[in-house]
Order: sequence, then structure tokens, then C-alpha cells
Amino acid sequence: MAAVVLAGCGTDSAGPPLVFHFGPYALQPGQEDTDLCVAVTLHNTDTLFVSSVEMIGAPGIHHSNWFWVPNNTGTFGAFPEGSFSCSQGDGMGHPFDQQVAALFGGVLFAQSTQVTQDIQQFPPGDAIRIPPDARIVANIHLLNASDHSISVPLMLTLATIPEKDVTTLMAGFSMENLGIALPPMMASRFTVECDLSQNSGHVPLDFHFFHALAHYHQFGTGLTWEAVRDDGSGVDTIWSTTETIGDSLGGMLDPPFVMAGHSKLRLTCDYDNPGDTTIVWGNGGGEMCIAFGYTDSPYVWTAGLINTTDDPGTPTSDNGVADFTAPACTGVLAVSAN
Repeated sequence: MAAVVLAGCGTDSAGPPLVFHFGPYALQPGQEDTDLCVAVTLHNTDTLFVSSVEMIGAPGIHHSNWFWVPNNTGTFGAFPEGSFSCSQGDGMGHPFDQQVAALFGGVLFAQSTQVTQDIQQFPPGDAIRIPPDARIVANIHLLNASDHSISVPLMLTLATIPEKDVTTLMAGFSMENLGIALPPMMASRFTVECDLSQNSGHVPLDFHFFHALAHYHQFGTGLTWEAVRDDGSGVDTIWSTTETIGDSLGGMLDPPFVMAGHSKLRLTCDYDNPGDTTIVWGNGGGEMCIAFGYTDSPYVWTAGLINTTDDPGTPTSDNGVADFTAPACTGVLAVSAN
């Protein structure tokens, strides 16, 4: 792995982009790697305000999740530079944990499934704040679905803006439903609803969604992310897509979605399983149901059915679609973004 960090990205000037190269990674026909992590130290003495992130890969990159983390030796700093095993941590004594990275650092970028070039561009003045002495760590999922060997290079580019131009700081929000089990030879739908006001710190909900991204695999046919109105009059859509993998599954919201007047979020994922076996949560041949976004909340949020992959229960039938609704939301967590 070669990493190029261009100087001059302090708080008074934007400076040139920061460009990082990883790989290339060789994959044999049909090979899958879900245990690849990469890390690079930024060596930043000033706070960085990241306004855009661009990832350029190649066929074979299934998806990737990128985080900034504090460069401390106790939790993240001892991960080696370059590539390493996520599960083993290459001598760290503990695996790389994406949820821990999101809560104690922050989400930097999430790639649309199987897109080989993806850019996350915030509007002028919006930025992700990365404090001094930070690192970038990512979990990369590689999958060679072809019948020939391939090589997968990977490049990440960060653009920054000066602090004086920052008007809004972005913080990550993720919601997921692990309790999915796609019945064979039919379409299905899985819904989970969470009351955000039930977070342990009673954090206020007066924030906006500026960005949203869906994540599912080859059996996914759509995702809808909604906010339920407090007065019971209905729901409002934050983000909805029926794009399939290989297309962009997210983007900026124009205008931003206003959470004021809504205390509940509802996540619905749609699938079509043509096979003769049930498909559950997982990589490779498994499925996922995740919505991710950026807000101007001073907190990083996670919510959903996040602690279980149990049987989703008995569905109802909706025009031939098996419709599953989670009996409860198992977690709502808000942690200060600072």
C-alpha cells in the first residue's frame, strides 16, 4: 500500500486533496474476502474539514465502509498501516469493530454496493470534522464473481475546506435490520420502526438529514426510509430507492429533511428471492438491510434491530409479498460527535 498525503490542509486554507492508494488485491475466480481492513495515519496537526470523499476501485470491490478514528495506541493506533485482517487485528488482540469506530471516531464514507467509482460531495459549507492526530480505517469487502483472475486497485481522495468556510458539521446516522430471512421463490418486505426519543440520554431530535444511502445485496429491490409524524397524521419519506446493486444507492437530500415534528424512524427493505433456500443476513450470498445518512445533529446515531438475527416471525401477505414487521426496535444509541 502506498499512501500520499499532501501537506497544507490546516484550518486556514483548504490545501490540495489528500490521496491514498491501497492494493492492488489479487482475487482468483469466485474468491471472496470479507476480512480485509486497511488503515493509514493522517499525521494531521490541525483539524481537517472534509467536504468530499471520492473512491475509485475496479470490478471486484463489493462494498467498503470508511471511518476516521483517533490515533491512540489503545484502540485504533496499533492497527498496522496498509492492509490487515479485520478479525485478527494483526496482533492487536481484538478485531476492528465498525460500530466502535463510528461512535468513538466517525463515519467518513460508505460505498454503494458494487459501484467502482463513487463520490460523496457535500454542499458548500458542509463538512466532516476530523480532529488532529487521526487515522482512516476501512473494512473492504471483495468479491470476484467472474471466471478469471482479477486485480483490484483502490484509491481514496479527500477534499477539505478551511474552517472559516464551514457552516454545518456532518455526523453519521445508521439504521439497520438484522432480523431478515428472505423466503424462497417469492418477494418479501422487512420493516423495523424505532422511537428515537427513547435514547438513554434523551437527546433532542431537532436536526436535519443532509444525505442518505441504502445498502443491500443482489436480492434487494428497494429501500424506503421514513419519519413518523408526532401528531399521528402520517409519515414522510427521507429517502427511497429502487435501484439495484452496481448503481448509486444514495445521495444528497435537496432540501435537507427536517426531523422536527418526527420522533420515530421506519426502515423498510424489499427483496426478491428466486432460489429455493431461505436467505439470511450476511456477506456473499447473504443479504443486508441498512440505511445510512449524515445529519447536523451533534450526536452520532445508531438504531434498529441491531442485536439479533433471530427468525423474523410470521409475515402477512400483501399482494403476494411476504410482509414482515419487527416486533420491536432493539437499540437506539446517540453518542456525542465531539
